[in-house]
Order: sequence, then C-alpha cells, then structure tokens
Amino acid sequence: MSNKILILGGAGFVGSNLAKFLIQNRECQLTLADYTFGRDSSEYFTEQEMKLVNIVQDDFTSSEAFNALDKDFDYVYMLASVVGVNNTLDHPNEVIRVNTSLIFNCLEWLKSTSVKRVLFTSTSETYSGTTEVLDYPIPTNELVPLCIQDVSDPRFTYAITKILGESAFLNYSKKYNFEATVVRYHNAFGPDMGFKHVIPHLVERFMNNESPFRMYGHDQTRAFSFIDDTIQGTVLAMESNKAAGEIFHIGSSQEISIAELIKTVGEIMGYSGEYIKAPTYPGSVSRRCPDISKAKKILGYDPQIDWRVGLVSTVKWYKNYFLKNNSAKQDGFKEQESFH
Repeated sequence: MSNKILILGGAGFVGSNLAKFLIQNRECQLTLADYTFGRDSSEYFTEQEMKLVNIVQDDFTSSEAFNALDKDFDYVYMLASVVGVNNTLDHPNEVIRVNTSLIFNCLEWLKSTSVKRVLFTSTSETYSGTTEVLDYPIPTNELVPLCIQDVSDPRFTYAITKILGESAFLNYSKKYNFEATVVRYHNAFGPDMGFKHVIPHLVERFMNNESPFRMYGHDQTRAFSFIDDTIQGTVLAMESNKAAGEIFHIGSSQEISIAELIKTVGEIMGYSGEYIKAPTYPGSVSRRCPDISKAKKILGYDPQIDWRVGLVSTVKWYKNYFLKNNSAKQDGFKEQESFH
C-alpha cells in the first residue's frame, strides 16, 4: 500500500537524503516542502524519481503557505528549521522567529488535517547544559533532563526552540488525535551536508595549506553519525508501531576526540605537517555521546557505518567540490570550528 508522505524541510541535508531513501525503498507519494531549493531537483533525483516527487516551494513561516499542502498525508516529517552555530550567534532573533513560526504553523495546520503520524526532529543540543553543568552520565539516554546553561546566550536559541518543539508536538498530538514521535540527532554528517560544519571547514583549511594545523577544541569529544545511519533511525522511528509518544536518540555510540577527527581528515587529505593545540570555541560542550540502546531495543536501530568510512566519502566530496568551485558556496566560516 502506498503511503502519502510530506517532508517539511525537504531541501535540507537530512531532508534530501530522506527523500532519496524513501523514493528508492518505499512505495509512496512524496511531497517535499521548503522555503528554497538550492539546486534543481533534477540534479539530485533521476528522471524516473522526479515523477514520484511533488515539490512545494514557499515560506512556511507564513501560515498561508500551508494552504498549498494536501491534508491527507499518512506521515509528516517535520525537519524544517534554521540550524547552525553561526546563525545562532549572528541572527538569534531570526532563529527564534523562524523556528517557532514553523513549529506552530505546522501544528495549527495539523489540526485541520487527517495526518496519522508526525515525526519532529530535535537535537542533542537540548541537553547540552545537563551534561556540561550538572555532570549527567555520558553516554546519555532519553530520560536526561533538558537544560540550558544561559538563556541570554544566543548560542542556545536553537536548542531552546527545539525544546519547545518537542513539548509542543508531543502535547498537541494528545489533544488533536495524531501520533507524534521525536528523534534527537547527534552530529549527523555526510557528503553535501552544507558548508557551516566542522568537516567541510577542516577540508577547506587543509586545502589552504595551513601549517602548522591548529586543532580547535582538540580535547572535546563527539560521536559522529553518518547520514545513512541517521536516515535509517529516522524512518524506523516514523514507521514503528511502538514509537508514538516516544523520544529516541539517533546517532552513533563511537565517541572520538576532535583531535582524532582532525588528524583523520588530515590523513585523508595527505597532510604530513605539524598539529598544534588551539582554543575551544566558547559555549561548546566538552563531551557528547548518545546512549542509543532504546532505539536499538524498540526500533531495531542498528548503525552500520564506521565514522572513518563515512569520513572518507565526505572529505572526498568536499575536496572535489572545492577543487571545482575554488570556494564554499555559502558565506565563510568563523575562524574557529564549533561543534554541535
């Protein structure tokens, strides 16, 4: 039976990869909705796949934009949001405005539909203060209290909107007769993930022949999740009959230091020079790694791709892009890397 599926935020990194997976692995009628599609969809989908995709381009911070959407979707993936540390630092007001507008416009639209299930994508940033200030156990499970270190710090505006979204979707679903599930992503990465992230930043710096190479945040740790595994967890959370009303941590349990990440990128890039320690970006948590046992037990989530394997394909993609285009296709980076 063919499901009717909507991806809000379908032009983004996760959204476009999710769309590709669904087209190739599910019988479905797929609609992608977003404010802008940065490239022609024909560059991403084959001609045959394009026949299975309906694209709606509009500003969904306006409630009127939702009038263009059908009301009988089986599944709605709510991925749309402003993301990126640079955005929170430079435009915190827009992060708050856009993300809260998207959340509540979507929820108000859902009230008038027959949508069966919604998946809201959240982030490990929602509990960054808990592990950093309150010394909560790491790896961290879904029962972690959500905590913000400093509500006046613009860096945390993204996390605050995601906390709001988690509560809003789970509670609206109880009142308005649809099922809601929340997934918290943990450092998803892969080819074409955008340019305001640590891995493309590192590739560009290595290509600029920086030596000695400064390792910002060298002593921090993260668990990086290759996009294919992130998509696997996302789809399982949507489709499981045991996932309604639940929160799942989606990511990898392979915790590594940022120094190891940097040196591995350097090895892939053929760098043989010196590395030196450099300051950590202010406000970035020192350690993060998810406990994914709940997703494994309930969803059958089983990450398959070692971070090193995923890193090779990601680094090669960005190296080829920079060689072809000579520069990133978005605004430049802050001087120091910052890690979600």
